[in-house]
Amino acid sequence: MDSQAVQNRRWMILGVLIISLAAIVLDNTILNIALKTISEPRVGLGASQSQLEWAINSYTLVFAGLLFTFGVIGDRIGRRRMLMIGMALFGLSSLLCSYAQTPDQLIWARAAMGLGGAAVMPQTLSIITNVFDPRERARAIGIWASAVGVAIAIGPIVGGLLLDHFWWGSVFLINVPLTAIGIIAITALVPESKSPTPGKVDLPGVLLSIAGLVLVVYGIINGGDTGSWLAASVLGPVTAGLAAIAAFVWHEARTDHPSLDVRLFRDKRLSSAAAAIALVFFAMGGVYFFISFYTQNVRGYSPLHAGLLTIPLAAGQLLFATRSARLVGRFGARAVCTSGLVVMAAALVGYHFLGTSTSPWLLEVTFLVQGAGMGLVMPAATEGVMSVVPRERGGAGSAITNTSRQVAVALGVAVLGSVLAQVYRSRLNPFLTVVPANARAGATVSIAQTQQLAQQLGPAGHRLLTAASASFVDAMHVTSLISVLIAVVGAAAVAVWMPGRRGARQRAPALGHDESALAGELAGRPAVGE
Repeated sequence: MDSQAVQNRRWMILGVLIISLAAIVLDNTILNIALKTISEPRVGLGASQSQLEWAINSYTLVFAGLLFTFGVIGDRIGRRRMLMIGMALFGLSSLLCSYAQTPDQLIWARAAMGLGGAAVMPQTLSIITNVFDPRERARAIGIWASAVGVAIAIGPIVGGLLLDHFWWGSVFLINVPLTAIGIIAITALVPESKSPTPGKVDLPGVLLSIAGLVLVVYGIINGGDTGSWLAASVLGPVTAGLAAIAAFVWHEARTDHPSLDVRLFRDKRLSSAAAAIALVFFAMGGVYFFISFYTQNVRGYSPLHAGLLTIPLAAGQLLFATRSARLVGRFGARAVCTSGLVVMAAALVGYHFLGTSTSPWLLEVTFLVQGAGMGLVMPAATEGVMSVVPRERGGAGSAITNTSRQVAVALGVAVLGSVLAQVYRSRLNPFLTVVPANARAGATVSIAQTQQLAQQLGPAGHRLLTAASASFVDAMHVTSLISVLIAVVGAAAVAVWMPGRRGARQRAPALGHDESALAGELAGRPAVGE
């Protein structure tokens, strides 16, 4: 396909990439609405809260650990080819998820989905940076980021529809036709592209990063599961994981083919933009985990009703993400990202006022404000990263944004989910006297398990049902306040470290015609002109 044909089809190509992206992103929020069903012993898999956390994090950790590698492989063997391989793998592993018989099988199949997702995601953004010239790139990335936000928000609606009519595995089975359509469209429209100087696969870096993240998350989840944060089973994995991450950073700074060139983070625009992405999704990881249980277990909404409640979240993102590039042009990335994080913090405060009988309108307003905050931050921060990374290393830039997102989600689910579990357990313990002694440990595994047990206790179980809902809401309040603190700290950090409009203008001559000179210098290689 010649360059003129690519230019003529560039918006169609963007549409195909969004379809590929939607299949990956949609599934994760579909899973959120299905958590309650999967946790039920009779209609689901009877998964505990820690197993549900691993069902999310087995995907995100594999995804995050391999994004850089698949970005490099795509640069080497061809981004379109890697995109098609990833879509096929994602579809096949989704099929395995849909027919899992135990929580462990689901966790391992989700890890395989992470392989496919890691192969797909970096290719979409790197192809955009090659198809669109710098004048249109910010707009294209804004549309791409908007699609991410909308897919995140409509996932619960799709999941609710599926769960109202089919079994829990349908939330994964839906990916099979989506990936098939995506592969056909990619074959027909997307041009092949490679890097003229592709990097090498950094196997030690990949192994260290995955090992480090898995160990840290394992320790955190185990702490929430046992309630003993100073036990060797918690401190040991966390310490070993932090040591592996430190070794990863040391290795990446010295190897000549890093999977993550840590020298790029010397640029304040890139490091602060990546931090903004990470902080948004750290806070969001915990919120998405508890809100599904709140709407379905505490409020008693059906999966479809719970999914429909998220429509304002999609609306807020759509309204503001499409305007983010214009706002950045007028006020600068620092002002837009800082404002977005402040708006996010205000939205997260709203969760603290939700109760067992609060009007659903409070949740709707909270979702709308939250979506607006995400819509402000994500396009501006994504463009901040991509404008620093050299164009021929688009896969690495895409990997930075998406790894920031996925690592933050994994840590958010692990940390905030563990806090939620511990506070829920401590609030509920005084009410467990009606439960047989040999069943009390299982009663606090999750709110779904508590309710299942309470329904078997007859009249004595009514008080336990009320206590379970109140205890969960209390735990949710504590978790949401931690999320508020994270968002506020993030806003302060971005306000201090992200360059303003003057800093961006001063950097422009150094970045060169394709906005890549500084990043090329940091990577130890010359800039490449267009």
